[in-house]
This record gives sequence, C-alpha cells and structure tokens, in this order.
Amino acid sequence: MSVNRCELLRWQFDLTWSLFEIHLEALQPEDHLWEPVPLVWTVRPDARGQWIPDWADTETDPIPVPTIAWITWHIGWWWSVTLDHLEGRKPRERTEIRWPGERNAVAWLRGLRAQWLRLLEGLTEPDLDRPAPFPWPEDAGLTVAHTLAWVDAELMKNVSEIGQLRLLRAASDR
Repeated sequence: MSVNRCELLRWQFDLTWSLFEIHLEALQPEDHLWEPVPLVWTVRPDARGQWIPDWADTETDPIPVPTIAWITWHIGWWWSVTLDHLEGRKPRERTEIRWPGERNAVAWLRGLRAQWLRLLEGLTEPDLDRPAPFPWPEDAGLTVAHTLAWVDAELMKNVSEIGQLRLLRAASDR
C-alpha cells in the first residue's frame, strides 16, 4: 500500500493530536499556572491584565521548568506564526501572541488545530516541495514538508511536557 506524503503527515498529526486530547480533556483551569518547582517560566498578567510569557533571548542555565500555561502559550505562538508563514501573511512577532487565560487556552489550541487542518486539506504533493523559510533560515533549503514534519515533532514534544506536568500535579495532590 502506497501512502503519499500529505496523507502520512496528516496521519502523524492526527495521532499526535489524539494523544493531546487525552490531556486537554483532563486539564483543569488550576493546572495551567501550577508551579512544580521554584524556577519556572510561566505567564503573568501585566497592568492591563494581559498575560505576558516569561522569556529570555539567550538560553538560561539552568533552564526554567515551564508551566502548562507557558507551554500552551508557546504552542500558540509557534503555531500561529507557522500558519502566518504558510498562508502568506506577515508573520506576527512573539510579543503579539497573547495567551488567552486558563479558561480559554484549550479552546484556543483547538481553534489553531482547526486552522491547521484547513491548511493541510488544501495542500497537494507539489505544495510540499515549495521552499519554506520557517522555522529556519530562508537559505536552509528546506520545504513545506519539512515545516509540517517540524510542527508534528514540536507538538509531540509539547504534548509530552503538558502530559507530564498534568500527571505530576495530579499525583502531588494525593
């Protein structure tokens, strides 16, 4: 049986998302801002009540443990900017991507999934071979197919981080 790349990448995305849904269904609002250790990256409200993520332009040592809130913002950021690139829009800056809060984060991510599925449904095999300037330098020679595979990998990593934090919080409450 032969499977084209569009079908394979969609299958991989759907598999990853099905694993994510296990955690999304179980997430409680109080899970998002739970800090498992003293050194964390999270999101914090500014004077206007907008959630601002912790950020460093250079890798810190040690690397802070991200909260679920920070990870969901992170997913929203890289996914929104990836969609901007692939749909031909001017990519938003990191600081323009706002976390919607613990009561709306899951719906936000599901909305990004719906946008992603629309994009995937419109792609053809030749589309996968187009140059893709994100998330790497334009001269890297990588394609839309590489970007789609990167999204799947990045999402898998973030799903496992959220899952582990959710499980740790649940276990620590006992």
